[in-house]
Amino acid sequence: MNTVGRVCFLLAFVLVAGCASNKPQAESSTFSELSTKPVPAQLTLADDTPHLDPALLRPKDELFALGPGDRLEIEIVGNPTTRTVTAVGPDGKIYFNILPGLDVWGLTLGQTQDQLEKQLSQYLRAPHVSVTLRDVASKHIWMIGRMTRPGVYPLTGPTTILEAIATAGGTSVSESQANSSELADLRHSFVMRKGQLLPVDFFRLLHEGDAAQNVVLQPDDFVYIPSAQSQEVYVLGAVLNSRAVSYTEDMTVISAIANAGGPVVLQLLGPTASTGTPIDARLSHIAILRGSLVQARLAVVNYNDIIKGRTPDVRLEPGDIVFIPNSPMGTVKSYINMIANVFVTTISANEGIRAGGGVGNVNIVVPLSTPAPAAAR
Repeated sequence: MNTVGRVCFLLAFVLVAGCASNKPQAESSTFSELSTKPVPAQLTLADDTPHLDPALLRPKDELFALGPGDRLEIEIVGNPTTRTVTAVGPDGKIYFNILPGLDVWGLTLGQTQDQLEKQLSQYLRAPHVSVTLRDVASKHIWMIGRMTRPGVYPLTGPTTILEAIATAGGTSVSESQANSSELADLRHSFVMRKGQLLPVDFFRLLHEGDAAQNVVLQPDDFVYIPSAQSQEVYVLGAVLNSRAVSYTEDMTVISAIANAGGPVVLQLLGPTASTGTPIDARLSHIAILRGSLVQARLAVVNYNDIIKGRTPDVRLEPGDIVFIPNSPMGTVKSYINMIANVFVTTISANEGIRAGGGVGNVNIVVPLSTPAPAAAR
């Protein structure tokens, strides 16, 4: 599977939502007093902070399994002329000596050795085979963003986040003699595994040396460290173009959504919707997520009330995530978890496409009938 293909398996979401597009009237400095400026977001902390499962800090108790692209050195012991290096083919097979193709996909080195000796015993008396792993090409981790050498790296053995970041040359810092500040945004850095956010606190890991955050990576884990210098607001969910919007000093919730193409309008269908009224109840629960992904604060605003001038528009800050949902929120914690997972899925897909030489963005939202994802353990 090519690089872009690896990314595309993440994109199993359906685009739905609803709303209106009138120009907002930002008229209040608080939610009860009239003024001419947008108000700051009224933020609420989640009821608790997600914790990493201690099992994530330990290597998986399993042996390396071969896959396509892995290279093996094979030799019949006592006969150096048989020594050869062969790669596991796209079909999972290797070819050695006089043997036909031997399927080794998913086998350990020991199992591969047993299979070779078993097959060779049809032609040789008690053959003993040596099998050595030379190169790994079937298992990778993605190290993307503000690192000295970002890229896709082979996962040759148990590797922690810190080890992987070191392999990628560490996080980037300014080369200016007058400013050696870090260029990495640790608040929005993340590890995504199988479409879910792992609650790793990169600030505690990299600045405080908190070993409890040093997760052991698994094949296809996506580690992303964004730039601290990018002035952007992320607009996700039920909009025409989920993306990062360039921040401006006077940016508000409504202007950010407009920059992402505006909300998607979905007409009710069937006998209960003869009037064709847009589904807009969920627009009363537009979220603003601010701060670290693992210690985020949340504000919920009513889009319809803002565009009708009933409540003021809300001022944003760089790094804010604005999320337009498909249904009203449940608990603060579940809502934050859902938004964080949509964020990492969208960013991972787009950055993965760019890493593979592709262009454009993908637009990911949570389907109407899908419950909010559970927090990663």
